[in-house]
Parts: sequence; C-alpha cells; structure tokens
Amino acid sequence: MVSGHLFYSRKHSWPPDEYVSRATLQLLDFDDAAPPQQAWRRRLNSHANRLKEFNVTFREAIKMMRLGVRLWSYVREEASHGRKAPIDPFTRENCKPSASQGVPLGGMGGGSISRGFRGEFRHWQIIHSLCEGSPIMANQFSIFISRDGGNKNFSSVLAPGQREELQKLGDQGISSWDWNLSGQHSTYHALFPRAWTIYDGEPDPELKISCRQISPFIPHNYRESSLPTSVFVYTLVNTGKERAKVSLLFTWANSIGGTSHQSGEHSNEPFIGEDGVSGVLLHHKTAKDNPPVTFAIAACETQNVNVTVLPCFGLSEDAQVTAEDMWGTMAHDGNFDRENFNAGPSEPSSSGGTLCAAVSASTWVEPYGRCTVAFALAWSSPKVKFQKGCTYYRRYTQFYGTSERSALELVHDALMNYKWWEEEIEKWQSPILKDEKLPEWYKFTLFNELYFLVAGGTVWTDGESLAADEKTSSCSDHKHEKIADRDAKTTTPGKNSMSISQVDHITASTTSSDDEKLASISFSDNELAPANQERSKNCVSLHDDREHVGRFLYLEGIEYIMWCTYDVHFYASFALLDLFPKIELSIQRDFAKAVLCEDKRKVKFLADGSWAIRKVRGAVPHDLGTHDPWHEMNAYNIHDTSRWKDLNPKFVLQIYRDFAATGDMSFGTDVWPAVRAAMEYMDRFDRDGDGLIENDGFPDQTYDAWTVHGISAYCGCLWLAALQAASTMAHRLGDHAFAERCRRRFLKAKPVFESKLWNGSYFNYDSGTSSNSKSIQADQLAGQWYTASSSLPPLFEESRIRSALQKIFEFNVMKVNGGRMGAVNGMYPNGRVDESCMQSREIWTGVTYGVAATMLLSGMEHQAFATAEGVFISGWSEEGFGYWFQTPEAWTVDGHFRSLIYMRPLAIWAMQWALSPPKAILDAPKINMMERISASPFTPRAQNESGLRNFASPSNRCFDTSFFNCEC
Repeated sequence: MVSGHLFYSRKHSWPPDEYVSRATLQLLDFDDAAPPQQAWRRRLNSHANRLKEFNVTFREAIKMMRLGVRLWSYVREEASHGRKAPIDPFTRENCKPSASQGVPLGGMGGGSISRGFRGEFRHWQIIHSLCEGSPIMANQFSIFISRDGGNKNFSSVLAPGQREELQKLGDQGISSWDWNLSGQHSTYHALFPRAWTIYDGEPDPELKISCRQISPFIPHNYRESSLPTSVFVYTLVNTGKERAKVSLLFTWANSIGGTSHQSGEHSNEPFIGEDGVSGVLLHHKTAKDNPPVTFAIAACETQNVNVTVLPCFGLSEDAQVTAEDMWGTMAHDGNFDRENFNAGPSEPSSSGGTLCAAVSASTWVEPYGRCTVAFALAWSSPKVKFQKGCTYYRRYTQFYGTSERSALELVHDALMNYKWWEEEIEKWQSPILKDEKLPEWYKFTLFNELYFLVAGGTVWTDGESLAADEKTSSCSDHKHEKIADRDAKTTTPGKNSMSISQVDHITASTTSSDDEKLASISFSDNELAPANQERSKNCVSLHDDREHVGRFLYLEGIEYIMWCTYDVHFYASFALLDLFPKIELSIQRDFAKAVLCEDKRKVKFLADGSWAIRKVRGAVPHDLGTHDPWHEMNAYNIHDTSRWKDLNPKFVLQIYRDFAATGDMSFGTDVWPAVRAAMEYMDRFDRDGDGLIENDGFPDQTYDAWTVHGISAYCGCLWLAALQAASTMAHRLGDHAFAERCRRRFLKAKPVFESKLWNGSYFNYDSGTSSNSKSIQADQLAGQWYTASSSLPPLFEESRIRSALQKIFEFNVMKVNGGRMGAVNGMYPNGRVDESCMQSREIWTGVTYGVAATMLLSGMEHQAFATAEGVFISGWSEEGFGYWFQTPEAWTVDGHFRSLIYMRPLAIWAMQWALSPPKAILDAPKINMMERISASPFTPRAQNESGLRNFASPSNRCFDTSFFNCEC
C-alpha cells in the first residue's frame, strides 16, 4: 500500500489565485468572466517544449522488418492513387508536435480548429481525415488602448511575442505588428468546452481583460452540439482614473490550414446582419476537389460597442492593403471606415497571395467601469466528400441548410445564444465540479479529455449519402431534400451477392444448416452493396434513423485514420453513452448491420503477407473504413481481424451495456440477430471444446504487436463476460434457448479459465510457455470491468478480483516512477517491465483509465485515483510531458509518446460511469443467469425460430417477420 500524502487527495490542487491575483478575480467575478476554481491552468509565457516521439528498439525493428517493408509499399501504392494510407509511420508533419495545445473550437462533426493555450489557431481539420498542425499566425486577437489626454497608448497582439520568429521566416506582413505581450501576467484556464484567458494588466497595467471562449458542446442536445462555431467574449475592467478607448481586433486568413491560402480563387465579402451582428465572410475554394468552405468572423454591435471591418488585406508587400497598413490604421484611428461595409465581394485572389480580413470592435470604458465585447467565428462546409466517391451533408445542415453562406446565420445565432449555451454547460458540469469527494485534478481532466469528440476528426452527417452526380443546392428556408443513396442504381444482386438491406432481414438465430447458407452470402467482388435500398413500409430496419441524429464517425487518432475503430471504441464509448446516448446507439446499429455482412474483395494483410477477404460474415469489423466509410469497412490491414478474439466479445458487451443503460427494448430487439451471429462466430475459436476461446499465437487482439498463445487473460475474460451478457440479454428479450446455451457454456468455461490462468494472486497473461506468459497484464480484467459497469454479477470471486487489481496497482502502477505515469501494460512478477514487445512496455492512457474504473467498481477508490492520477501527472501537469489536449495512445517510461490525439483516453468517462452509474443501470433487472436453473428443457425452436418474444413498437409498426421471425 502507498503511504504519505497523495496529490489526488488535495482539496484545491490548482487554486486560481496562484495564477491570477485575488483582486483581479474579484473584479472579473460577474458574467462568467472569471475562470472557475476547477480548471486546468497555464501561464502564457510557459515554454511549449517539443514532444519526444516513440522509437522502436533495435530488436523490435528486426522483428517488424518485413511488416515495415510491406507497409512502406502499401503507403506508396495508396499515395499513387491520391489517397493517404490509414496507418503511415513514415510521413511526419512539417510542424513538430509541441506542448502548445488548448481547447478546440466548435461543436462535433462539422470540422474543427484547435486553439493553443497562448492564443494561436492551429490543428485545422475542416477537411475530414486531414489535419494541418501548423498555426496560421495572421489569425489573432489584438488590442489598441488610448486614454483621455493621449499620454497612455498601448497596442499589442494578444499572444506572447513572436516577432523574432516571424522575421526569421521572412514575413514582412504580420511581423510589423506590435507583439508586446510578455505573457508573464497572463494566464490560460481550460474547462472544456470553455476556456478563459486572463490578461492581468497586460498590455495596459490599468486594464484587466478576460477573454472567454465558448463552443456549443451540450450533452443530450443534438442540435446545438453539431454547430461549427465558437464565441469569444471579452470583458474589460478599467482600474484607472481616466476613461479608456479600447479597440479589439480580430484578424483571419482565408485558409483552412497548411498552404491552402496561397492556392488562389478565394474571396472576402463584408456583411451587416441582424441584431447588430456584422463582419466578413471569407469564401475559400479548396484544393483537390474538396468541398468549399466559408468562414464568418463577426462582432456584435451594441449601444456601447462600434463594429467596423476591413474586408481584405494581404501579407505581401505588393498587396493593395498590406498587413502593415491595416495595423497602422488601427493604431491611429482605433477602427476602420464604415464605408467598407459597402465594398461587396472582393475579386478572387491570385495564387501565391494570402487574403485576410479584419473585424474591429471599439468601446469606451469609464474609470472603474466595465464593458463586454463579443466576437464569433463560424465556418460552413456543408458537404463531406470521401475519396472513393460518397458525399454526405453534415448534421448541422438539417437546421441551417446546405449553402456555404449559412456561416452568416451560424455566427449570428452563436452571438445571440452563447449565454444560453453557458447556462446549459454549467448545469451539466456543476454537480461534478461541486462534488467535494472528487480530486480537483480529476474534475478538470474529466471534462478536458472530451476535447477529442471535437478535435478527433469527427464527422457527423445527416443520414445517407448524396447521389454521385448531385450538385450543391442552397436552401434559404433551412430545408433540403434527402437524396437517394449513390448506389441505388446498383443492379440486382446475383447468386453470390446480397445487399445490406437483404442481409438486415436475416435473423442470426439459425440452426447450423441455416448458418452454412448464410456463410455463402456475400457482396460482389467489385463493390459493397447499397446501404439504402428501399425497405418494407411496415418494417423497421437497423438504421431507420428513428432518433433523427444522423450518423457519426470519429477517428481512432489523427495518425491512425480509421473511423470508429471498434476495439478502441470499447474504451472510449462510455463518454458517448453518458453524454450523447443516441449517437452511441447509432454507431452500434452501424456495427450490428456490419456483423451480418460479407465483402469478398481480397485484401493483403501486411503482418504476414497473406491474402483474405475484406469482411467475413459474423465477424465484427475492426473499423467502419477510411475512404468510403459504411461501404468499405476494415481499412486496417496489418492483421486479418476476422481472426481477432476481442472484437466480437467487445461488441456483445457494449451492446448489452447500452441496452441496459438506455432501457431501449427496440434497440435491443433490432441488434439481437447480430449479437447472436457474433457469439456463434466465436465457436470456431474453441478448438478443444472446453467452452473457452483460444488465441492463435499472433497478436490477435487490440494489442496488435503483443503475441498471445492459448488462453489469454484479456480475451478469455472478455469471452466469459460476453457469455454472461449475451445470456442475460437473451433472457430479457425472450430468447430462452440461446440464454440457456450461453449459460451452460459459461459454467463450462469459467473453471477452465481459472484453473489455467489463476496463479494465486492474478491471472497470467496467457496459458502458453513464452517468456511473458506469466506477465502481469494491466488489462487482464477488462471483461470484469464491463460486467460491473453493466450491473451484472461478478465473473469471479470478489477476493480474486481485488487481489488481481491490487497486484496491478503495486506492480504495473507503483513500480513505474512511483506511480506517476499510469499503468504499464506488462510487468514481470519480479518487478521488471515486460519488454518483450513495444506494446508490453508502453503505458496506455485509456487502459489506465479503464483499470482505474475497474478499481472503483470494486471499492478500491484509493488505488483507482492514484492510478489515474499518473496519467494526469505525466500528461497534464506542469511537471509532465506536455500532452494536454493531445493525449496520446501511449507513452514509455521515459516519456516518449506514440500517436497523439487518440480516442482511447476518453475512457476516463468510464470512471465517472463507475462513480455515478445511470438510473437505468441501477434499476436494471438483477438477473444472475449463471445460477438460474431452467424451468424445463427445450430446444432452440420450442417457442419460435429464435425464441424472441414479440414486442410492439411505440409507433404500432411491426417488425419485419423475416428479420425477427415473429408474427405481427
């Protein structure tokens, strides 16, 4: 056990008055201008150190040499077709990763822009799957201050000095601006989805400034949370004896990151909107046939605030109005000419030039007075186009139409609604922030890890894809017609092919002979069958979009470009289920549909060079694809994931958890055939008939570089949990035959699992004889984690669960830098890190959070928070490595990261789930299927074909009889 004072137990770990004076906090303590006590903080003059990237050892490089050669060839082949490979370790960003990130802008799925803690706009992901990491330095907020008498004038960009760096780059434009902010008395405070920058007397010692950044991320609000917009609210407090004229300036380049601003054909256009909202539209024509983007920058004019614009200025010396000219005008006048609003659209820019725009908001602040100025940014790129042809409308177009000019309405509504957004955000966050039992670091880390749902490359569409030849349409009344699927004209499937809609109507509860028939069903070798074929009017499909939330994608990580990677979603999905459950159910329906599909196109798997079909029926796909999501799944091609042992159990466990948490019987009924198919598929991996699945001597699991032999603690535990969950779900749905089948198999498998792996204090890594077979795996109780999270009976005796967790805590956590790094994946019983492969020696941030959640569910609160705190210390604290708002998949004991901005750390929400489970979980029927004795023997066909009970849907529609084998 750990003794001594632990950081996690402190009441106020980061008190704000250590960063901002108490007097300033009191002056700003109105209108949410002061940051909350529970926030992550940095001083603006903090050094943004370079991050150290992971490298394989010589031994690992030798073992992976053949894989590396094949991967290199595959990356080059994809590049020859103009595509980016989903995994490309050979290409590095021009911008070296640094400890500079902050809260990203915008809602989910409309593209995102991150904003560093020092104020720079960076990590552009307006075009899906493309992340431009470098900041655009012309995008800035600046301030100009003059006082009565004219003897006190101040001007500065509101970001720490960059003049020397800009001059080195040869930039004769913005290097002429005043970069006078040292950042010594300025601080950044983050509590996603909001952030505060406090300028405590900088650049004017008598002016206190708060900039509050707000984005519409509101749990359970599926409208506002899809909007690509953010608001910046400046609160100005004059502590001087003279009134001050303050002009705030917002400058923006017509660019989506990278060098796109120099590609030409862009234009800017000033506007005066309703309710005093005025600004500039920046129309950006993207390269490579990507959909266009329109930005809107605006400020809200009031009785005390005057808004003016400069629609166009350039960064080169030959521009008609240069950046230096623009700055000179502001420094002299504090505003632009009102006539600029009448300028109309500019001429399209020429290639090589950079077109920028500026919005100024000016006000007088009386002595000891205060004033508020609000700016907003919005961007509109209505279409999402994937490289293999499918195009979709984004979710927000349901409310704002499909014109790029909707950016104007977005920016207007943001300025009108941001106070309501904040009220809703505070209602959501307040109970957790006020919970005195929770560590301070946990509170702000919990919320800040949600950054990934915005900055993780999310795409949120309004439904099905557009026709291939459909042109963009503008809808002034905010309505647009649903377009038929691009593949609607596909010919009728032949003898050996079947559309997804047909597969949807096949029950998975079949006899073995039926299963053999289904095994012959596949898609054609050339193309996946259409996903939007017309269905019976009286039936509900797996994706009838009954909840009207569209379809949602998020990347595994910005370096692993695969959508909704399922073995990782297993960890991350607690955040979606807790905050946006309808999105979680939508993703689950996508995978349920995929389970029953087969795609016979051949794929080369790079680990061993073998060929196999892309998608096997009954196998849960690794991901929903890369270049044609939903239509071409399994972009991952290192291993054949139809042979992985964790994907199917993870699917069953997530389905049951979601079913239990939402109490949605229609969801349970819809996906049940896929659950049965997924369970039945796993029969092939029980080769000795002992009820347990066996691993096949290669990395056939989420740890895809860590070989497993025989029965494994990780996959075996997941399998036991899946048997229990499937049995319970079958019972609740009335499929008693299958419930009994799973129950009997569980009772057969459990003693085998324990006899082969339990060593008296923990479960061995696997039942093989390799050097690491007795390693202590941090993730060995993943199945028990889900069992407890779903309020199912424990898989093992409580004493064994606690013993294994205590062993993990003492060895994997505390023996690595005193518990200050998280839980290392593998540890030998002698206390030495398992270095048998790159992943065994890594600390996985999301796994650490999952282990901590399992500890909480087992009543081990002390160990849980001490374990999770290691991720905070290494990733988020000032003494750590600088991974805030870019939490990586992994780091090593010496602090080298692998894969920044990664999905799995969202698993911190599994800790919150354990601390505060939803009512539906608490009230779920307490059924211990493993101890039930069947009332009478029956065969699988005793009740009906599947044993499924009939359910009447709320809308009085009946389910398709061929899909559910029920009579209406």
